[in-house]
Amino acid sequence: MADAEAGAVTDSGMGSPGALGVEDVSVVVRGRTLVDRVSLHVAPGKVVGLVGPNGAGKSTLLRTVYRALRPASGRVLLDGEDVWRIPPKHLARRLAAVLQETAGDFALTVYDVVAMGRTPHKRAFAGDDADDRDIITGALDELNVVPLMHAPFDRLSGGEKQRVLIARALAQRAGTMVLDEPTNHLDLRHQMDALRLVRRLGVTAVIALHDLNLAASFCDRICVMDDGRLVATGTPQEVVTADLLAEVYRVDADVAPHPRTGIPQVTLLSGIPLQERSEFKG
Repeated sequence: MADAEAGAVTDSGMGSPGALGVEDVSVVVRGRTLVDRVSLHVAPGKVVGLVGPNGAGKSTLLRTVYRALRPASGRVLLDGEDVWRIPPKHLARRLAAVLQETAGDFALTVYDVVAMGRTPHKRAFAGDDADDRDIITGALDELNVVPLMHAPFDRLSGGEKQRVLIARALAQRAGTMVLDEPTNHLDLRHQMDALRLVRRLGVTAVIALHDLNLAASFCDRICVMDDGRLVATGTPQEVVTADLLAEVYRVDADVAPHPRTGIPQVTLLSGIPLQERSEFKG
């Protein structure tokens, strides 16, 4: 995509949503295959949920998408371009990442963290201009963290930090986003607000989620990973089934369409894993 096209913005102020492709990607770390020949495609403006048990390879796959890990084989494409062939600053104008926050990531104020999202759009050492400041404060407002803007980031709660990191990605104004468990630490209201925001922005998004009900409610398609492999992909109605939950998560669950929305909803029938249930029968 030409730079002029990459800089185009949507009505939401975000960059044009990109087409994201993962082609036969494998990731090997210290001799262990963490992602095994995964292929998926996300059409422009669509939201795809990446789900699966702990250790399934979701975070590792996302790290290859935003170029933190180079795949052992295969390619990640943004609008047909290999992300490893796009200069980092140019890629950051088109692709934003919301990562799982870890303690001590930043010794900065909340405003400073969100302002980092403007870095790809400026020359080295350039300060924030009026447009930057408007975008930063707008992002803070979208995530309801304006009252925290002068607070030290490292003193926030886990949920507050997560909202700030989403605000930073929003300030980046990229048309494509990858989000690694963005609802982690958030209460119910802010989980819903964050995912509604992603949908409202009209960006292309891949979101790693643990909550299958949230994934079914907010994602156009769901991709299920298990043991490093992509084992199912499709609409929520096609993917979120009792059989899949038994096979991938090893749990007994009921899946039924919500009476008001028709979206599949998961109800766990027992806290006892399927393989152990026989011990309690008889």
